[in-house]
Amino acid sequence: MKKIIQYFRNKLFSALATQFSYELNSLKSQIAEELKIHHSSKLNAVTQKQLFHFYSNELAKGHKFDINSTGFRNLSQFEEDGLILFILAAIGIKSRTFVDIGSANGINSNCANLAINFGFHGLFIDGDENLIQEGRSFYNAHPDTWLYPPKFECAFIKRENINELIKKNGFSGEIDLLSIDIDGNDYWVWDALEIVDPRVVIIETHIEYGMRSVVVPYDKNYSFSNSDNKPHGASAPAMLKLARSKGYRLVGANKFGFNLIFVKVDEAMHQLPAVDLIEMTGHPRYAERLYEQKSIDEWINLGLLSSLD
Repeated sequence: MKKIIQYFRNKLFSALATQFSYELNSLKSQIAEELKIHHSSKLNAVTQKQLFHFYSNELAKGHKFDINSTGFRNLSQFEEDGLILFILAAIGIKSRTFVDIGSANGINSNCANLAINFGFHGLFIDGDENLIQEGRSFYNAHPDTWLYPPKFECAFIKRENINELIKKNGFSGEIDLLSIDIDGNDYWVWDALEIVDPRVVIIETHIEYGMRSVVVPYDKNYSFSNSDNKPHGASAPAMLKLARSKGYRLVGANKFGFNLIFVKVDEAMHQLPAVDLIEMTGHPRYAERLYEQKSIDEWINLGLLSSLD
């Protein structure tokens, strides 16, 4: 009997030892991966700050850069991170604040890189509670933002509530960056925005309309998920008109031409010259996405589009 008990005891200890060894190695791997990520994050931040200061110093000496060569993607969806870094190097960072309207989880956004690598504080607004919670968890745990994470607001975004949503989260006056991407009422929300005064605005437009200055009429209940076979959003020329009326000039866009970037007219005029919309149409995707002119005319006649020409 003693031999049997000893046999099973040895088997049990052997199994426990194996399990412990497995869990210990797994923990070591996790720690190593975390250290790798944190080390990579630090190197990323250092490299970007070096690039920022390089641009600032060279621009101050009168050196000219092609903004189209400055883009790169770190956390943004496309190459907006690099474009924004260059623009902020040209105009300088002031408040280190941002507002991101239509942010999803705020992790892959036009403002995430600023929050994590440049110490910006800001507000992410989105209508999806799950994405908002996902973003909160990410920034609350991130080693560069956990002590004072950005704010999150879950709300269905409309002209009627955008100023109050931003105000109640403690933001007003001048901010460095405003990003708008809500797949529909972007034009109308920016038009209504008064509580903050952004120095830089990046906003989604719809290249499908080409050079026609058109916008979908405002509908406070609009949802992109219910817009199948209907026009949506605003064209680039329509957004440019709105930007100019608010005191901004066009300085660039992502390579596909639909995320336009505007800067206040009195900010770094020599370092960031205004560009023409036609310069945003060079990517082959642009021509492939264009609507037929007769379709645009039909939508205007049906009241589904408003012409600003």
